[in-house]
Amino acid sequence: MKAILALADGTVFEGEQFGATGETVGEVVFNTSMTGYQEVLTDPSYKSQIVTMTYPLIGNYGCNEVDIESICAQVEGFVVREYSTFHSNWRSQWSLEEYLNKYNIIGIQNIDTRALTRRLRVEGVMNGCLATEHSDEKLNSEYLIEKAQAWHGLIGHDLVQRVTCPNTYAWSERHTSTGFENGDSTSNDKKYKVVAFDFGVKYNILRQLTEHGCDVQVVPANTTADEVLASNPDGIFLSNGPGDPMPLNYATKTIRELIGKKPLFGICLGHQLLSLALGGKTYKLKFGHRGANQPVKFMETEQVEITSQNHGFCVDIDSLPNTVDITHINLNDNTLEGIQHREYPAFSVQYHPEASPGPHDASYLFSRFTQMMDNHSI
Repeated sequence: MKAILALADGTVFEGEQFGATGETVGEVVFNTSMTGYQEVLTDPSYKSQIVTMTYPLIGNYGCNEVDIESICAQVEGFVVREYSTFHSNWRSQWSLEEYLNKYNIIGIQNIDTRALTRRLRVEGVMNGCLATEHSDEKLNSEYLIEKAQAWHGLIGHDLVQRVTCPNTYAWSERHTSTGFENGDSTSNDKKYKVVAFDFGVKYNILRQLTEHGCDVQVVPANTTADEVLASNPDGIFLSNGPGDPMPLNYATKTIRELIGKKPLFGICLGHQLLSLALGGKTYKLKFGHRGANQPVKFMETEQVEITSQNHGFCVDIDSLPNTVDITHINLNDNTLEGIQHREYPAFSVQYHPEASPGPHDASYLFSRFTQMMDNHSI
C-alpha cells in the first residue's frame, strides 16, 4: 500500500506503508541510533513527533514486552529506509509491524531517509503529514502539505499532560528480565525515599533509581511542592518528557519552591525545568539531538562520555545566574548538557544516563544523587 510523507516546505516522499493505516501529523525528526527502535517508539519524549531512523535496516530483531520505556508506543509516525520483514532474536515476541499495528502507529518504508535527514539538518525539523492510501481514493500531496503547514507545532504547547501518569504509584522493578545486570549497581542496604515527577518518565530511569537503593514514588506532573514535602522524601527526581518546557509554569513554580528543601536531580526536560526555575531561559534547537552517540565533556574531570539524547529544546548557557555551575558541555555544538547549583543540592543533565550507550559512562550520576541524599540527611 502506498504511503506519503509530506513536509511543510512542500517536499514529498513517496514510499510503502507498514504498520497501521490512516493519517497523522507531527514534527518530523531523525534519530541516529543503530538499534533501540522499540525504546524510541515508547519514549514519551517523542510525543507529537514523526521519527525517522537514519540506520537503513530496522526491525530485524523484532519487539518484546521488556524493551519498553512507557506503557505504549508514543510516536506519531515511524519512517525507515527498509523494514525487515524477517525478525530473529531469542526475546522477540512480535514483528515491528505487529507492534506498530498494536498501537495504531503508521509506518512508511522505502523512502530516501538520507535525503530526508539532510533536508532536516539544513532546513531544521519541520511539520509533516504522514498518510497511507485508501482503497477508494488516491493520496493528494497538496492536501497533505496543507495539513502539515496548518499543524500548530510544538512551541508553546504543553505535551506533558498527554503523557504524565494520572495518579501516584510505587515503582519497584530494579532491572529488565534480560539476564543482564547493571554493572554499576550499588548496595541496597540503605533505602532512599525518592519522589519522581512524571513529565514523561522513561522506565529505565526508574529501574536505575531502584538499582541504586531508592524507594520510588512516581507522581503526576502537576503535583504541588506541599504535597511532595508532606511525604518527607530524601530526594526528588525530575524526569524527561516531551516538547517545549516554557508552557509548564506549574512545574517550574513547584520546582522553584522545592529548591533548597530537598536534593534535586533532573534529566532532559527535568534539566530544562530546573534551569527555568533557577532563572535561566530555553530555546529550540535547529534539529535537536537524537541518538546514542552524542559526545559530552564532564568539566570536572575533562572526561568524554558517549551519551544517548533525545531533545529539541536547550537551555541558554548565557541566561543562567552566577549561582549555577556548568558541569557538562556537548562537544558537537558546545550546547549546555549539565548544571549544578553552587549552594543547594540540585543538579541536572540534558542527556539520558540511564540509556547506557557507553555503556556505563554516565551511570555515576545516580550514585552522585544518592551521595547527595546522604550528605543532606547528616
